[in-house]
Amino acid sequence: MEYRRLGRTDINVSVICLGTMTWGQQNTEAEAFEQLDYATAHEVNFIDTAEMYPVPAMEETFTRTETIIGNWLEKRGRRDDLVIASKIVGPADRFAYVRGGPRLTRAQIFEAIDGSLKRLKTDYLDLYQLHWPDRNANFFGKLGYQHETDEDFTPIEESLAALDEIVKAGKVRHVGLSNETPWGLMKFLACAEKSGGPRVVSVQNPYGLLNRTYEVGLAECSIREDAGLLAYSPLGGGALSGKYLGGAKPEGTRVTKWPQYFGRYLTENGVKATEAYVKLARDHGLDPAQMALAYVNSRPFLTANIIGATSMAQLESNIGSAKIKLDDDVLAGIESIQTLWPNPCP
Repeated sequence: MEYRRLGRTDINVSVICLGTMTWGQQNTEAEAFEQLDYATAHEVNFIDTAEMYPVPAMEETFTRTETIIGNWLEKRGRRDDLVIASKIVGPADRFAYVRGGPRLTRAQIFEAIDGSLKRLKTDYLDLYQLHWPDRNANFFGKLGYQHETDEDFTPIEESLAALDEIVKAGKVRHVGLSNETPWGLMKFLACAEKSGGPRVVSVQNPYGLLNRTYEVGLAECSIREDAGLLAYSPLGGGALSGKYLGGAKPEGTRVTKWPQYFGRYLTENGVKATEAYVKLARDHGLDPAQMALAYVNSRPFLTANIIGATSMAQLESNIGSAKIKLDDDVLAGIESIQTLWPNPCP
């Protein structure tokens, strides 16, 4: 397993990070334990979760994933050799049941971190991330930006000051952002430099063959500012495995169970691009999913690739991608497809 430095910290994380958003909904606690046991036995030391998991988020399942991980940590006696990351939700009308409406205020950050620590049965998190901005911005598939002049949002300075307090209290070692823009990352870094607050060490955003928009502005920021990408949805919700081609709807999959949430990777151009990527992989004797993951692993701005699986076969394949190096012909083929269908599923 390859390990990469998390920002400017002294922490090295496995290039494959174990994502957990299916645990407690698509996967049982026993299945989650099996995944954790396998991943850690195969040198994965990085586990990412969030207070809102499992996904799709629902009031009756909210926080369940953290509880499962906490139960595993307690039962296995594991903590100090692992890097555990979680996230606080940002504002959204559908989360009105969370603290009366989630915001990234000082009071809510304090309440949220204490809840996560209790559920995870740990005294500290290695990485605590803001799941999405408090302000209006173009994330979750939005490419264009529409400014709102009368917008009410928690100032970045307030959020960062609260994060500084929980770092100094020993509850969090480092902080990160998620679903963030180049402006947001640079603003947080500037505020940290001015105030002496904690420096952002990572950005967890979507990235993969169907959505390479991170390269437009954030890739340079990641490299120059040592705030690397934690890539989520590297397989486009599983689409890049090819399992949905031909209109297939495999039983039990996210797209089949919740098409209203996970259809973004099955657009007309997304399907055309996926067909081309799957053919490219097979022409070179590669598993399509492993090729897609290996491409993400190879990016110079990447710190870790967050994989998720609902079956052990998927997990084994995903972790195995860390050993695959793509040759020049495959990389050239990927660029040709990107030119034909650029970022079809942002």
